[in-house]
Amino acid sequence: MSDRIELNKIQALGRIGVLPEEKSRAQPFEVDLAIETDLSVAGASDDLGDTINYGEVTELVAGIIRNESHQLLEKVATRIAAEVLAIPAVTGVQITVRKMRPPLPEFLGSSAVNIYRSK
Repeated sequence: MSDRIELNKIQALGRIGVLPEEKSRAQPFEVDLAIETDLSVAGASDDLGDTINYGEVTELVAGIIRNESHQLLEKVATRIAAEVLAIPAVTGVQITVRKMRPPLPEFLGSSAVNIYRSK
């Protein structure tokens, strides 16, 4: 088992979906990440430069949701995975992307996709 950094409940508004109302009005999304990386150096050094900067990853994820337009949560999760895996120290990432209020009158919960990708 590798070390992991977990970032939960990253929230952003985005225009993601198939229906016209999903494309025209920003909706709330939430993302959870489990980033696989070696934390032994940072654990010994106590230096931010030896680990993955949570703030940068959070902004990267929120930026994808805010600034990109996609139809499917699967595509959003895949885009996030590609960007997180581009960070040299990352070896794998588990991602959950939730649409907090899908536009379905009978459905009061959230919808989500969960993917795992690795180098």
